[in-house]
Amino acid sequence: MAHLDLPPLPFAADALAPVISAATLETHHGKHHKAYVDKVNALIAGTRYEGKTLEAIVRDSAADPASKTLFNNAAQAWNHGRYWESLSPPGVAPAAALSSHFAQRIDADFGSLAGLHDALVKMGAAHFGSGWVWLVWRGGKLDVVDTHDAGTPLTQNTPTLLTIDVWEHAYYIDYRNERPKHLEAVIERALNWAGASARFDEFTR
Repeated sequence: MAHLDLPPLPFAADALAPVISAATLETHHGKHHKAYVDKVNALIAGTRYEGKTLEAIVRDSAADPASKTLFNNAAQAWNHGRYWESLSPPGVAPAAALSSHFAQRIDADFGSLAGLHDALVKMGAAHFGSGWVWLVWRGGKLDVVDTHDAGTPLTQNTPTLLTIDVWEHAYYIDYRNERPKHLEAVIERALNWAGASARFDEFTR
């Protein structure tokens, strides 16, 4: 039987502290993300989805109303994979890692990197309920968007450069109900700008 694996964290569980604690990462990755992957594997066994990539499962199940439960779990599994790729230990992949091409695009679309920071915080703080905040590439420009629950730009074939999880389990152990404080810390100190820059250069070359 084809089986989807839980991708490992790209850093040690304590590598993002004090921005995100090891306790949060161990629960978030080892319990929440793992549960989504396990559920997907259970749901696709013996179906037409078995053997497909996670990306294909997300896209195909999104178009099938009868596969809503599968979509929710598969999309959450994919979103979390992009989330881990969007994070980096403080100081390892700073904004100085941006390519000149990416830096120029940020200046054009947000005025400055500080403007992008503000847009991400504002979107995440204003988002009602569970979901995600994304930096995407669409219509020839960068944009900050949010999706609710398991929603993902993947279903629109919109390239995603990075994402921030605004479900409560992403921050409640460390910040309780202070989501803006969590967003400011992550955006200022723990985003993987080198990864986002590399994805941007790939999408636009």
